[in-house]
Amino acid sequence: MTDRDLEGKVALVTGGSRGIGRAISLDLAGRGANVVVAYLRKRSAAEETCAQIEGLGVKAVAIKCDVGNEAKLDGLFDHLDETFGRLDVFVSNAATGVIRPVTELDARAWEWTMNANARALLLGARRASGLMASGSTIVGVSSLGASRVLPGYAVVGASKAAIEAIVRYLAVELAPRIRVNAVSPGVVDTDALTHFPMREEMLERADRVTPAGRLVTPDDVAAAVAFLTSGRSSMITGQTVTIDGGASLLA
Repeated sequence: MTDRDLEGKVALVTGGSRGIGRAISLDLAGRGANVVVAYLRKRSAAEETCAQIEGLGVKAVAIKCDVGNEAKLDGLFDHLDETFGRLDVFVSNAATGVIRPVTELDARAWEWTMNANARALLLGARRASGLMASGSTIVGVSSLGASRVLPGYAVVGASKAAIEAIVRYLAVELAPRIRVNAVSPGVVDTDALTHFPMREEMLERADRVTPAGRLVTPDDVAAAVAFLTSGRSSMITGQTVTIDGGASLLA
């Protein structure tokens, strides 16, 4: 992958102001892309990320959006279209969810989680594809809970499994014009992990058992996304790339 290989192109990263999304946004900007940072709550974090992006010599736009709301998601793409008139990279990273045992889940928890995580990728890809030229890429963000059982993770895990299935279908239907893949990070110590009651246990175990000898970082995930959005991965589509330092091999 060459430096500035995305010069003049446009990228959208949902949940792009913090954690993994922020690392992805900065990496794309470093490669020359103008970046639309979609965020839900913290305007200050989005503005800080945009300032860092613009410091890399490209344009940045922060747009508040609840991606689980179809009308607001459409508004995000309308704004992007009006501002740039094109899209080359779409990273569906925004995620939320209810962490509870199955017996404590209700329909609202299911709808909230599935809409924000899986439906946002499906509907977002539909809008993104209309703005994309040949050679563009879409990346969804899954997790190891898509195929493994984690305490309290049932509805989130189901949404992540749906993401991986949607990626496969999109990859076939949008080929050869657009490539679609997913990344599946292992345990990453971000703000999102603070919502897990077993956070410390998860971090300790991951640090202890990961063959690579350390935890996954947001930059590790961004590096995988960089590969999947580059010409070097031109024959990779419909795949989910695991980034966990080998930890899942021992689970």
